[in-house]
Amino acid sequence: MPAAHGSARPLAAMVVGVILVVIGAVLGVGGLWLALVGGSLYYLLAGLILVVAGGLMARGRMLGVWLYAGLFAATLVWALWEAGLNGWALMPRVLGPFILLLAVLACAPRLESAPGARKAAGLIAAAASAVMVIGALVVTLAPSPKAGALPSADRPVAMSDAAGGDWRAYGGTYGAQRYSALAQLTPDNVGRLERAWLFHTGDLPQSQTARDMYGAETTPLKVGDTLYLCTPKNILIAVDPATGVQRWRFDPKVDDKSIPYTAACRGVSYYEVPGAAPAQACARRIIEGTLDARLIAVDAATGQPCAGFGFVGQVDTAQGIGEHAPGMFSITSAPTIVRGVIVTGHQVLDGQKRDAPSGVIQGYDAVTGQLRWAWDLARPDRAGAPAPGETYTRGTPNMWTTASGDEALGLVYLPLGNAAVDYWSGLRTAPEKAHSTSLVALDVTTGKTAWSFQAVHNDVWDYDLGSQATLIDYPSPTGPVPALVLPGKQGDLYVLDRRTGRPLTGVEERQVPQGGVEPEQRSATQPFSLFHTLRKADLTERQMWGMSPIDQMICRIQFRMAKYDGFYTPPTTKQRYVEYPGYNGGSDWGGIAIDPARGVIVANYNDMPNYNRLIPRQEADRKGWAPRGQERGGSMKGGAEGAGDPQAGTPYAIQVNAGWRLPLTGLLCKQPPYGGLRAIDLRTGRTIWDRPLGSARRNGPFGITSNLPIEIGTPNNGGAVVTAGGLIFVAATTDNLIRAIDLKTGKTVWQDKLPAGGQATPMTYEVDGRQYVVIMAGGHHFMETPIGDALVA
Repeated sequence: MPAAHGSARPLAAMVVGVILVVIGAVLGVGGLWLALVGGSLYYLLAGLILVVAGGLMARGRMLGVWLYAGLFAATLVWALWEAGLNGWALMPRVLGPFILLLAVLACAPRLESAPGARKAAGLIAAAASAVMVIGALVVTLAPSPKAGALPSADRPVAMSDAAGGDWRAYGGTYGAQRYSALAQLTPDNVGRLERAWLFHTGDLPQSQTARDMYGAETTPLKVGDTLYLCTPKNILIAVDPATGVQRWRFDPKVDDKSIPYTAACRGVSYYEVPGAAPAQACARRIIEGTLDARLIAVDAATGQPCAGFGFVGQVDTAQGIGEHAPGMFSITSAPTIVRGVIVTGHQVLDGQKRDAPSGVIQGYDAVTGQLRWAWDLARPDRAGAPAPGETYTRGTPNMWTTASGDEALGLVYLPLGNAAVDYWSGLRTAPEKAHSTSLVALDVTTGKTAWSFQAVHNDVWDYDLGSQATLIDYPSPTGPVPALVLPGKQGDLYVLDRRTGRPLTGVEERQVPQGGVEPEQRSATQPFSLFHTLRKADLTERQMWGMSPIDQMICRIQFRMAKYDGFYTPPTTKQRYVEYPGYNGGSDWGGIAIDPARGVIVANYNDMPNYNRLIPRQEADRKGWAPRGQERGGSMKGGAEGAGDPQAGTPYAIQVNAGWRLPLTGLLCKQPPYGGLRAIDLRTGRTIWDRPLGSARRNGPFGITSNLPIEIGTPNNGGAVVTAGGLIFVAATTDNLIRAIDLKTGKTVWQDKLPAGGQATPMTYEVDGRQYVVIMAGGHHFMETPIGDALVA
């Protein structure tokens, strides 16, 4: 029978019905595709039911309402079966269907119906609304993971060089614990922490091209009565640590063309010349590496170049490197100084060409700037610079991050990356395969290898070591052992004897997937740490995400169509392959922090897959992918990081969907969280607590910010600092917040909104009896956070 109440509501029912038919058709076609590649049958069945329900509603039939209500009920059951009470996992499964249910039920009273249909529709709407409110509470009010007990502080694993009132090296000390003995700030009083001052460096990008490459990652130093920092383009600045007033400024005039993927200076180094009179020029000096590969030394008191260092205060570290385009060979991390030797590596631009500049490690005299030694891993017989007409071995693994150092042992610990081109290994030499993705200890007086520990064999996943190794005294039955903790991008944490490189906790070789484009190159096994891993279980189809069932279905299809055999799936070219964890973590350049008194490791980490494909050379050439310096149109970027790296000189380029995003909404295909913060018992490797890190304030579909203060767990870049007061200070996330977190519980006890992205590691110090916390809020193009120039105290 036709509807009895005019044409307005049946017209609405027709519109809703047509919407159901269209959505049903999309789900039906996509669901059939998904079913054919071995995925869930839900989408195919739901699509068919939606088409029938929508058709009935468009004809004014109440049966369509009941059919959709039944589908919604079945969807709830299916969603709970697949996702349990995980609110983020439930959202794409039920939120869209719930909105459609309200629209469907709004049409019900005007459709042909048996008596009581209006009341029944109301009851259904009320019941569904109650279910959705409960689901929303699951997302927003779910209790934090229960925290375990902190280890007792009566058996410290302390080292004598913990940072105190000063912060004298990038990691607090060259032991890189990122720990401060200051205890004025505690979980009880940190809520009263106030902004003391804000300083603008003035170093902002002057073009859109440069803006697309900026990332202020600096951690300042505080020595005595001065704070020292560098800007993205290596301007050195000294400020008053109590007021933020500038003391001096030195600009080395780095050209934009020298920017690699990111204009970044993570930190500077401080050195006191032994035996120098306090008033002597450059008795105390600040040393930095620049984007154009210079080492620069300036007087810590005045900012004037140190005349006796190199040539008027500068050393060109690119001597002996050979041909390289601007930006191909840079210094982005703070040098490490041990026994008067400045040790530096270089960022060699990733993914450009097999014949890239060398990954040579160099040691320079901290007073004169003279080259003491050069470690070319393919030429261990050569102690210094190459002969005229020769170069350091090209394409060898490099160290783009920061080394740590042991003054007593005279060793520096180098986290190495890969041989040039990350995702193809066919031309690597035996020395490159032996040292890539390894921690190498060098004797700082000779530059000779003391030992080497490899975290990944013949790495083709870009799992280069980005984190500093952190020095500790590890408790053993026979007493403290000089040790270090090494975090990896693949998620594993290793505890090694820092004298020998011998693992102090279990490391097991396990079988890993084989095959890919060069199966003869793949190692049958890889090392797995038995101490601790930040890595989660392998991905499954159920973990695919999105804003709606259609989004989730698309991601499920992509997952099923891709090659994925679990951790260490080899690269492929005929189809996409899933790399999980992705190349940005586990643990990246932010490293870990360690509370040596309580014996607790604090690690922030990323939890995202990459969606990759090797691109045959001819196809890459047609796309115009070329190395830096050979681009069409004079671009200064080369292959954009992770998007289309040319890997010239090999059979394949690489295309990396670094976050595995949906093309339309921009949402990530894996369900949250995408990043977290974890506390780990150093003595046992036990997780004390683990929590998502980062809210959804700046995230949302189509690039629209949601402003939701819900902890979703965002990607993060930058590290944490832990204090004797029982606090963790960390920014790093995409929500522009800096947080103070209670070390005991993992709960946020204070936060502040930064004027730009906080993709840097904070530091803390004391002035006139007051404890300060400082963070560089400069933003980051790769993290899509706002660019700025603010140092915030």
